[in-house]
Amino acid sequence: MPENKVIESGNALISALRDQLGADKVLTGADLEDKYYHIWKMNDGLNALAYTLPSTTEDVSVILKSCNAHDVPVIVFGGLTNLVGSTEPQGNEVIISMQNLNKIIETDTGSRTMTVEAGVVLERIQQEAKNNKLLFPLNFGAKGTAQIGGIISTNAGGLRVFRYGMTRQLILGLETVLMDGTIISGLKKIIKDNSAYDLKHLFIGSEGTLGVITKAVLKLIEPPQSRCSAFVGINSYENVIALLKHLDKGSAGALSGYELIWGNTYRAMTSPPAHSKPPLPHGYSFYVLMEIMGSNQEKDNELLSHLLEQALEKEIIEDATLAHTQSDLEWFWKIREDVHALVVQCNYDQHFDISIPISDIGDAVSKMSQELEKIEGVEKIFPFGHVADGNVHFIIGKVSEDTSLKNKINDVIYSPIKALGGSVSAEHGIGLHKKQYLALCRTPEEIETMKKLKRTLDPKLLLNPHKILDI
Repeated sequence: MPENKVIESGNALISALRDQLGADKVLTGADLEDKYYHIWKMNDGLNALAYTLPSTTEDVSVILKSCNAHDVPVIVFGGLTNLVGSTEPQGNEVIISMQNLNKIIETDTGSRTMTVEAGVVLERIQQEAKNNKLLFPLNFGAKGTAQIGGIISTNAGGLRVFRYGMTRQLILGLETVLMDGTIISGLKKIIKDNSAYDLKHLFIGSEGTLGVITKAVLKLIEPPQSRCSAFVGINSYENVIALLKHLDKGSAGALSGYELIWGNTYRAMTSPPAHSKPPLPHGYSFYVLMEIMGSNQEKDNELLSHLLEQALEKEIIEDATLAHTQSDLEWFWKIREDVHALVVQCNYDQHFDISIPISDIGDAVSKMSQELEKIEGVEKIFPFGHVADGNVHFIIGKVSEDTSLKNKINDVIYSPIKALGGSVSAEHGIGLHKKQYLALCRTPEEIETMKKLKRTLDPKLLLNPHKILDI
């Protein structure tokens, strides 16, 4: 489309949106200077055609229908904590901010469900569940910022996936708006519904490329009455696996967290400039932070202590310390959650989020680290992860943002993925930054089927364009 036609179309769209929504819900020009596309880019301003603030599902439908009619692309903004460029604009898009769709519609303690709008922040959902003596078990570091719509659209994981599953396992119903404005409402509270295609799963994890999530029915559970944690030091990866099996068997399914931190990463997380002190001495090859959630604090503490004593006797672990108080518990988990303590030690940082079969993680990370050390410009290598579900994170410190250096680092991390039967994205999605590597973990037939879905639901390719797929 010629540039003057694009401008005319954009102006006509803005005028139409203001007529239908009200001028206060459609921001342009100087009003975008205090907006941003990521929480790490808050001082950069926002380059977009318009920034819209819908307050109802019907508002979202109006915006999408109008953008579709004017051939204008759309990006949905949630908490803006994504790590793969999923919300990066090119400047010609209409932004849909979900910040005003922030109501908790209902908490049904009998069905153990919560119905919410897409803009509700995870921490608020957790607190609402707690107030009703229930638990929404999804948990991760960005809980104070991340909105449930974005969490669902990226199928986020977190610290308790091993026991409770990814976000997908916690969603009973969704309301979604298609690019043509069609509202698909499937806000059921039931767990078992085998009536043909389960459409909600098309939108969970699709990163806003197939439809805009506006409401969700969340699955809640009865809250455990105890939470027990410990840090252990281990000197072989084989024993990391042995301890996982030992704890999972001995706790009869109560193990809810099993976080692995490599020795050098643990040292960086518990030494200045990091604020946390080390619960265990530095010097072990691996550190595991574990969590058991059960029904009796005293008995479960005794159980965890007993299991660790057995592990010491069997020489599976070298050292251990339990969290004896709530303060200890918070201290232990702050170490794992505060990845910013690693970021500040890097001149420039590059993040990775991969899945590898659990049995292969030790050798794979060792080989990747050795190859990274050979790259001129790599200064820090910090591996850690939710090893019980095969998820490994890297934070790589480097001397610059040079594209060549970035690609060399990417090649080291991603090249082994296909042979290992792993994934380039365990929980953060594909977005803009990883789409060139998608073929390492998806077959050509899978990718072509994804493209068919995209073309069917969004034939003009206007929803979050250029993300996930080259199409």
